[in-house]
Amino acid sequence: MWDLVGQDRVVSLLQRSLETGSLAHAYLLVGPAHVGKMTLALNLAQAVNCEGTGPPCGECASCQRIADGKHADIQVIDLGSADGDPTESESRVKISVEQIEQMQHSASLPPFEGRCKVFILDGAELLSIGAANRLLKTLEEPVGNVIFVLLTVNDKLLPATIVSRCQRVELAPLGITEVENALINRWGVELGRATLLSRLANGCLGWAVSAARDGQLLQQRAETLDKLLDISDAGYEQRFQYAAQLVVSFNQNRGTVLDVLGLWQDWWRDLMLVKVGCSDAITNVDRSAQLSGMNAGYTLDQIRVFIDSIRAAGEQLQLNANPQLALEVLMLNIPEKGKVNNPAPGPR
Repeated sequence: MWDLVGQDRVVSLLQRSLETGSLAHAYLLVGPAHVGKMTLALNLAQAVNCEGTGPPCGECASCQRIADGKHADIQVIDLGSADGDPTESESRVKISVEQIEQMQHSASLPPFEGRCKVFILDGAELLSIGAANRLLKTLEEPVGNVIFVLLTVNDKLLPATIVSRCQRVELAPLGITEVENALINRWGVELGRATLLSRLANGCLGWAVSAARDGQLLQQRAETLDKLLDISDAGYEQRFQYAAQLVVSFNQNRGTVLDVLGLWQDWWRDLMLVKVGCSDAITNVDRSAQLSGMNAGYTLDQIRVFIDSIRAAGEQLQLNANPQLALEVLMLNIPEKGKVNNPAPGPR
């Protein structure tokens, strides 16, 4: 059984390929974080190794071992899978040549306990240049009984040569109603909580499910949002101190900082919606009163310009711009209440 919710077109595509024996040797799964890319990749790994009927059955020993992360022929490669204790910043934020070389060696060996080896590269946009070149060579010379599945939030950050050698599959965010219904009917979340989480999830069911199971996620989100709102009213010294904290976090795990920027962008988008009279469409429904109060202090142009600044900072960080410069420029661009800002140019 395919566990992916709300992606019927994608599941049908892979199911037909499985039934006709026409699976590609490499797939590129594209979509926002928590939209279901890893779930789909593991389902595909189960399907090609399933011992039951109607793969993936989810019940046979092979499917169970893959679900538990114990199958010898299924490997996930990401920033956290490197051996050793790297000290160079490049090693901390990039998937290394050594990781790809280890994958290549493993791919050259026959399957150990299943029919097919599956290598899942999580965060493919984080490949170092050398690692990307090694991976390209592997994709150009496919090996039988081996499937590569690359996961990325943005395939534009990958070399075009790698993208061209994969079958691209896009996973779109779900609608609010789809997320809410899935939370209620499949995970038993009560209506009020499901309604809130479906708004906050931005179409990414995986985040909503995690937040339903772990109340700390909502608490952490609230604390981060409170900090961002404090920074919006703070002086430049506090803003730059916060930028420095984000740089440290970025060097340890860039995803956490991109999540912070996403949360900030959602907040200012909500301000824009309140400003133009579309409060019913806001994401942060639990803070509608706070949004209404804050909205009065800014012009629509200020809000729009700062949304563009946040988006630009996120793109620059993904393109490996200097994180300190990108984040400090963003702090300079925070609009001041009652004033029209001239945003500082971003790093080039």
